Amino acid sequence: MNVDYAALKKDGFMLQKQKDCFSMRLHTSGGYLSIEQMKTIYGIAERYGKGYVHLTSRQGVEIPFIKLQDIAAVRKELQEGGMEQGACGPRVRTITACQGSTVCPNGLIDTQKLAKKLDERYYCRDLPHKFKIGITGCCNNCLKTEENDLGIKGCLIPSWNEQDCIYCGACAKVCPNQCIVVDKEAKMVTIDRDKCRKCGKCVRSCPKKAWTGKVGYQLNFGGTFGNHFRKGQQLLPILYSEEQVIRAADAALDYFQKNGRPHERLALMLERVGTDGLVETLQEAVR
Repeated sequence: MNVDYAALKKDGFMLQKQKDCFSMRLHTSGGYLSIEQMKTIYGIAERYGKGYVHLTSRQGVEIPFIKLQDIAAVRKELQEGGMEQGACGPRVRTITACQGSTVCPNGLIDTQKLAKKLDERYYCRDLPHKFKIGITGCCNNCLKTEENDLGIKGCLIPSWNEQDCIYCGACAKVCPNQCIVVDKEAKMVTIDRDKCRKCGKCVRSCPKKAWTGKVGYQLNFGGTFGNHFRKGQQLLPILYSEEQVIRAADAALDYFQKNGRPHERLALMLERVGTDGLVETLQEAVR
């Protein structure tokens, strides 16, 4: 029996050290699984695996010890349960995301909604090499966006309104970088924009709403974390709409597909060709 192991791996079935056994990766988005999906996973792990699952470092789920002869049956049960295998190989991989503004008090953007949109648009897209996207809701950076080929981080640009301020100093107390100075006697508040983390804590802490803010998206490109670490670069100014983010992502993926070489991550491609071309492409896309 001829087995195309490369095709199986690309389809989420990763060969184990045990003969004709596979660890099956499942498709998830933003770490989200419904109860019904979890029931499907439970049933397959119990019937075809060894009764357990492995949670990957990128919010994925793998079911080990799927036997070669059971793959067809497993595929059928996954489809019936509203699930599918995950992606391996030179493709857009699982899109990771924290819980974001719908759940987390620090969240500034709806990470789950954005992850779903990007997943529907890009997941499993073939590229010169694997491509990882991570979305985090604020500067706490739980998803370590700079380690992704495309990292998206929620941020907030604070603005002070003098007429509403009572100079209580709450903003200065909560500022993690101590970049706000409140002079009650002089009735003056200053902020060091170079030190500001864009976390929004000053806005949330203000009892009189003297601090307001504009929520945005910081994008980083070309991050990797593995055998070779490279920190993603911020190649665009802060964006202020999901539409702009999606246009930038479209442009980055198209540019990588056109200019990347097989087995070459985005970071390595940028080291080879430089960033000027990608920057120009991104700027044109978000205008």
